[in-house]
Amino acid sequence: MKQFFAAKAEHPEVLLFFRMGDFYELFYDDARKAARLLDITLTQRGASAGQPIPMAGVPYHAAEGYLARLVALGESVAICEQIGDPAFSKGLVERKVVRIVTPGTVTDEALLDERRDTLLLAIARGKHGYGLAWADLSSGRLRANEVAGDDALEAELARLQPVETLLADEDGWPACALEARGLRRRAPWLFDADSGRRQLLQFFGVHDLTAFGIEDRPLAIAAAAALLGYIEETQKQRLPHLRSIALETSDDAIAMNAATRRHLELDSRVDGDVKATLLGVLDSTISPMGGRLLRRWLHRPLRDRRTLGQRHHAVQTLIEHRVENALREAFRSLGDMERILSRVALRSARPRDLATLRDGLALLPTLRGLLVPLDSPRLQSLHLQLGEFDATAAFLHAAIVAQPPLLARDGGVIADDFDAELDELRQLSTHADQFLIDLEQRERASSGIPTLKVGYNRVHGYFIEISKGQADKAPVHYTRRQTLTGAERYITEELKQFEDKVLSARERSLSREKLLYDGVLDHLNTQLEPLRACASALSELDVLASFAERANTLDWAMPQLRDIPGIAIERGRHPVVEALRDAPFEPNDLVFDDATRMYIITGPNMGGKSTFMRQNALIVLLACIGSFVPAAKATIGPIDRILTRIGAGDDLARGQSTFMVEMSETAYILHHATDQSLVLMDEIGRGTSTYDGLALADAVARQLAASNRSYSLFATHYFELTALAEPGSGIANLHLDAVEHGDALVFMHAVRPGPANRSFGLQVAALAGLPKAALQQARARLAELESHNRNTPVTPLSAPALDTPQQFGLFAPSSAALDALASIDPDELTPKQALEALYRLKALP
Repeated sequence: MKQFFAAKAEHPEVLLFFRMGDFYELFYDDARKAARLLDITLTQRGASAGQPIPMAGVPYHAAEGYLARLVALGESVAICEQIGDPAFSKGLVERKVVRIVTPGTVTDEALLDERRDTLLLAIARGKHGYGLAWADLSSGRLRANEVAGDDALEAELARLQPVETLLADEDGWPACALEARGLRRRAPWLFDADSGRRQLLQFFGVHDLTAFGIEDRPLAIAAAAALLGYIEETQKQRLPHLRSIALETSDDAIAMNAATRRHLELDSRVDGDVKATLLGVLDSTISPMGGRLLRRWLHRPLRDRRTLGQRHHAVQTLIEHRVENALREAFRSLGDMERILSRVALRSARPRDLATLRDGLALLPTLRGLLVPLDSPRLQSLHLQLGEFDATAAFLHAAIVAQPPLLARDGGVIADDFDAELDELRQLSTHADQFLIDLEQRERASSGIPTLKVGYNRVHGYFIEISKGQADKAPVHYTRRQTLTGAERYITEELKQFEDKVLSARERSLSREKLLYDGVLDHLNTQLEPLRACASALSELDVLASFAERANTLDWAMPQLRDIPGIAIERGRHPVVEALRDAPFEPNDLVFDDATRMYIITGPNMGGKSTFMRQNALIVLLACIGSFVPAAKATIGPIDRILTRIGAGDDLARGQSTFMVEMSETAYILHHATDQSLVLMDEIGRGTSTYDGLALADAVARQLAASNRSYSLFATHYFELTALAEPGSGIANLHLDAVEHGDALVFMHAVRPGPANRSFGLQVAALAGLPKAALQQARARLAELESHNRNTPVTPLSAPALDTPQQFGLFAPSSAALDALASIDPDELTPKQALEALYRLKALP
């Protein structure tokens, strides 16, 4: 317990797994918490200050499963191991915390989501923005960036989705930072840029940070230093696979804020159905590292048309030469080379990791053979990046058995004929059984005892066993070793010598094998960088082959990227809706150019307005990650942002109503959209009264079209807005068709020029199952309102009345009532006069 208290004092905020023999034990509050979280038995042992000591434990061989559950719950665990050898220790075996497992620093396979990056993020704050540094320790990626403002920080947090976030323990952080997953408060001095620069120079062994692109970015330096300090503190070892840091600027990518990522459902949905997301449809990668790379691409579409053009050409080349299926078949034996190499660097790789790496390297000649004839700059670059590792594959084949055990500590990992000394030691152990059989036969013959047995147990070693009835026949050179109820056990000098030799051979065999295994890791570490480059190339090949397979299977076309502004999509489809529905999808066109910057989209609910808007945003996004797109043809000019305002939702935790969230997202768009931005706006103003909502929708539409000049799709039920489509305004009308067939409403899902002529609200309500009585009352009230307001239509704000479809106001007081009300001075009226005035007003027509 003295050892436990010493270790716990160093790590008071995390659970402590304290190794005791074959178990990791937890004590006191740690035991109570672990018992609750892991559903394990809470017991007690001994006493302290007269009170029993609470205790809970897990078997060390099953610890990974329990650690995985704790990490998934956001907990961190310090692993306190026995570092002394019990065979040579006097008194208690020495124990020491060897690492701290946190959600952002796990590297063990069982603790990781194989198809998602596990990011640890550090954020440094300055007067004019934030510095960010993030690492995926399991793959050896280290990146940094600087952003200006809270909105940009929130967008980066939504893109990166870290599992653990480090902040200085100070006040004044924005809500998005305080709500980040796995929040860890750290001492503010750990985020100092000057000391951080010295720390980075020492860590990377360089004279300056110019080569990494962060020399003149103090906030990024501060964040990176805090990040690396935390990793070293938790891993308690060198980090040889973190050999560089790369600057990942926002200017290289198409910007998307958190709301846009949520609205477009890139890789997640509110209902948790991942299959109904863009990633769920797009991801047919074979290897886990390919799946992770695809997710990164999806969340960071590029603006670099040269890179995108090379990806598109590579996908087209794979399709034309019909090699994508051969590549994908080879990838099935690949394994997660990226994470295996990180475990090699951290010296935590298991035997089966090395076998997987060996088998993956053996595939390289086949992959290179498939790539050689392909005329694609990107594919040829990846071919060179794969490298030559025939010698390494041969080395691993000679060193590691074909089917290695799970753990190295039990032996049986190193192949025969790899090391002569190990072979000799193994031979001694292997032939022990035959020696014992021969010895047993000789002793039976010489002693005349046919029931004599030669055996072994771990406590007493080798022995000769004779039953009680035959014990008086034991030869004089037998030395009694143990007395049992029905037998006596003996040892002879010959058996003792054999025992010493065999047991020594087994211990030396395990020791020799551990030494050889460490040597294999040393050999691989000398080639770590080219091996990691090879893994990176394999990941990209997997993604490109996946793009080719999706294009073939789903009938997608190669987009054309151009420098001329505009977007032209022919027969575009929504990739997710088309994949999930059985009925054929109705394709639609979209053209944005200098003359048309905005489309006002009208039509019934459920008619497909939101689907049409989203599908065009997803087509642009797919083109900008290098994928083919669900369209007959797509020509896309420069795009700097994709911004959306779709759907209704509140944020009660921040005290924001549905309408407040809507206006906040709209304000963000108006402040950030440019003439190269694609903007999706759905039902602006619906969260308030008719006139307020119409006024806001009108103002937003006008500013987007005239000031921002963004490529805007503006869906609305305010038919008054269709009057904005005047010559020279840059605005045009579109509508989605629906027709009534008897009592039924048929949605055509076809986009047509011009405004819609009806909303079909009551028909949609009927489809939703509204009671007939309510529908009848609604029809009667609608007829009354239309009749009452026919002479007082609401006209477009700040626009002349036009012969366009009208939406009738709900409230249209008569002019006589208004005049009478205006003539009343409430301060001059007695209560009786006020009551009389009220009756007069009520009597007016």
